[in-house]
Amino acid sequence: MKALQFTNGQVNVADVPIPSRQEEALVRVLLSGICNTDLEIAKGYAGFEGTLGHEFVGIVDKAPEGSDLEGKRVVGEINAGCGNCPLCRAKDPRHCLARTVLGIHGRDGAHAEFLSLPTENLIPVPDTVSDEQAVFIEPLAAAYGIYEQVPLAHHTRVAIIGDGKLGLLTALSYGATSSNALLVGKHKEKLAIAEAAGVATCLLSELDTSAQRTFDVVVEASGSESGFATALDLVRPRGKIVLKSTFSGEPKWAASRVVVDEITIVGSRCGRFEPALKLLERGKLDLSPMISDEFRLADGIAAMQRAAEPGVLKVFLRP
Repeated sequence: MKALQFTNGQVNVADVPIPSRQEEALVRVLLSGICNTDLEIAKGYAGFEGTLGHEFVGIVDKAPEGSDLEGKRVVGEINAGCGNCPLCRAKDPRHCLARTVLGIHGRDGAHAEFLSLPTENLIPVPDTVSDEQAVFIEPLAAAYGIYEQVPLAHHTRVAIIGDGKLGLLTALSYGATSSNALLVGKHKEKLAIAEAAGVATCLLSELDTSAQRTFDVVVEASGSESGFATALDLVRPRGKIVLKSTFSGEPKWAASRVVVDEITIVGSRCGRFEPALKLLERGKLDLSPMISDEFRLADGIAAMQRAAEPGVLKVFLRP
């Protein structure tokens, strides 16, 4: 089968064997989405080599005996735990120390004709949710997962830094339930997507000093080092900063301000799929404006280059 891989410091489309894990389901990929993490891996982030990609929708081609998933359209949780540790027994393998992560750590990913995941990772997709919507489940769950870690009431003043894919999804998911969100970014055309959904926006260059130290929660989703400093400028004393960015650099920021203002820093990575899937099923979000382009899997190198262009949002790969 064909797969888009990062090996020996280069991205390439390779012919590789179809995954074969007897205890796992084999999923035929219908559509996958290129994420900023894929682009960062290609710069050296996480030290991963293998098939890229962790956002997908597919059809279960084969499933272990006793599973009823065969033939069903599914999305998949990307963390596969050991199954034996206390975290896995509590049905939360996201922090299992022995976990593998689809297309990121120890497990080949979704930019391929087929992938393999444990059946417990797979969630059927309702007929009312299209393939193009379903591909967004993983990043939408990561955005919506902030609710798990930080209480966000209707009155909570939230600033989201970054108008890329994750920043927009965070703004849209919170903005669906509150009028107190502000999305800060650098691109008018991207901010317009949030504005159309009723979310307040502001260009970073036009951010008024009166906004400094006024937000209860600041979500840093810019994917750049400068976002950390902006988050510190916006959060109020004893407020919370939620860090969503993953990138290959080493951020430098004023740690003393965290101490003096008694700011809580929350790292936030993955979220649960079920709430995000229900949000899409209810028709609360229109994600079509976030789709920039689609490529054949065979043209995966060009797709990665397109995804890295300024202003580009989601790029799909279709096997």
